[in-house]
Parts: sequence; structure tokens; C-alpha cells
Amino acid sequence: MLTRILKWFALFGVSFVLAACAATDTTRSTGEYTGDTAITARVKLAFVNDEKVSALDVNVETFRGVVQLSGFADSRESANRAVQIARGVEGVKDVRNDIRLRTAR
Repeated sequence: MLTRILKWFALFGVSFVLAACAATDTTRSTGEYTGDTAITARVKLAFVNDEKVSALDVNVETFRGVVQLSGFADSRESANRAVQIARGVEGVKDVRNDIRLRTAR
């Protein structure tokens, strides 16, 4: 009898943990979070390897494969190049460009 009760508690506990790891509309599952982190790292690395994009000036955030770029660029060409690079990274579903141009002072 005691083992039967323990099995039910174990089943309940595992179900609870799995439900806590599930994704909703506004949150990611553990696997999605890990995948998004990897995409962000690959995009940033691609920026570092490119001469036209300043990896320090462009911020990258990823949510469910959608990459959002923000920060600043010296020219429209540089901002467009950042979008082009991000779109070419494996796993990227879409790119949202919020990069602003620096104004001359």
C-alpha cells in the first residue's frame, strides 16, 4: 500500500515538473530558451566576424527563433548588413530591425 501511494506521489511530482517546463504564449520551454540562446550567440559571432557591423553597438535578443536587433549604427548600410547577417544564421525564423542611426553632432 505504501509503495502504491509513493508511486502516485512520484507520478504527480514528475507531471508537475514537466508542466512547469512547458511553454505558453509569453514564455519559452527549456529547450526553446536554450535554442534561442544559441541563436543569439551565433548572430553575435557573425557580427564580430563582419567588418561593417559593430558587434558592440548592436544588441541581439531572440524569442522563439525571432531575432530582434537594437542599438545604433553609423549608416543605413551597416544596419541593413546586420539584418542580412542575422537572417543568414541557422535557426533564425524572422528578424526585427530596431537599429537606430547615429546622428552627426
